[in-house]
Amino acid sequence: MTAKEYGIFLPIGNGGWMLSSTAPHPEATYAWNRRAAVHAERVGLDFVMSMAKWRGFGGSTDHWGRSLESMTMMAALAEATSRVRIWATLHANVHNPAVAAKMVATLQDISGGRAGLNIVNGSYAGEFEQFGEWDPGLCHADRYRMTELWTEAVTRLWTEDSVTLRTPYFDLVDCASRPRPAVRPTLINAGRSEDARRFQARYADGAFLAADSLDEMRELSADVHRRARAAGRVCRTYSMLTVVQDETDELAAAKVRAWGAGLDREALALMRSTWGIPAEQARAWAEGADGEAAFQTPYVAGSARTITDHIEYIVREADLDGLMLIFPEYDRDLLLFGETVLPELRSRDAAAAG
Repeated sequence: MTAKEYGIFLPIGNGGWMLSSTAPHPEATYAWNRRAAVHAERVGLDFVMSMAKWRGFGGSTDHWGRSLESMTMMAALAEATSRVRIWATLHANVHNPAVAAKMVATLQDISGGRAGLNIVNGSYAGEFEQFGEWDPGLCHADRYRMTELWTEAVTRLWTEDSVTLRTPYFDLVDCASRPRPAVRPTLINAGRSEDARRFQARYADGAFLAADSLDEMRELSADVHRRARAAGRVCRTYSMLTVVQDETDELAAAKVRAWGAGLDREALALMRSTWGIPAEQARAWAEGADGEAAFQTPYVAGSARTITDHIEYIVREADLDGLMLIFPEYDRDLLLFGETVLPELRSRDAAAAG
């Protein structure tokens, strides 16, 4: 395992991670995602991960209106690759833990031990109301309690002959799941709340964190590390970063401006409203947003040197174990990054670790 880990967030939904009519527009096709995963393996990245998305956000770009199913796609990508780790996403509120345990065990077998599960507990009501899998009576803490019990059930099914577990959310009675994975799949969770960090430290091998500042990211990462150590565990911390690379900083900045000019404000407003912001407030915010709102994550734009320096700085200063990267131009910039940035990052990481 490398000192720092770098992977990609696959464009499993149309539009990838840009809310813009003028940005590159990956399609939600297996061919597109296969190319990205094969590129990632070829250049030496550590993992590929896909989200699970059940409903998009409309707008002029129909953002994420079309999306593939994560587990199915990642099983195919396990066959298309041989080294890179394969991390899929399941919603604990959608999949019974007995079903999930067998699905992930199958992915572990297909991938030769490279499988990972990103566990999501469901937070956007509109995704799940459409097929009757949303319980409005569950608060945030209840959803995490459900997810804890779900995760305990899945991991017990990977190691025990029979599991009986009665909970307010699901029941298992003399439940068996074989074959069991020889090596436990990697468990991932994203979130920064108190409930999320407690869950990550207790159950996850990796935590994806978001923050409003570098100082806050450092505090969150240190907290997850500290909680995991107290539990006798290791939980690595990651964040997300979009990479806009060109020959010079000026050319990369021009891309940012051009893509920002096409900001899909309608899709942005609906996305914000799914976070619980009142619809009128979300629309007003979207109308007043600048072009940088087209980026769904923090981003770095510049030459190879600028990007290398920035990544090294934030990973070091925020006490992170790695980054999940997003490339608006997966076919071009992922390969460019692998040729011009990743080798230098590996060299610097190795020097720092030594």
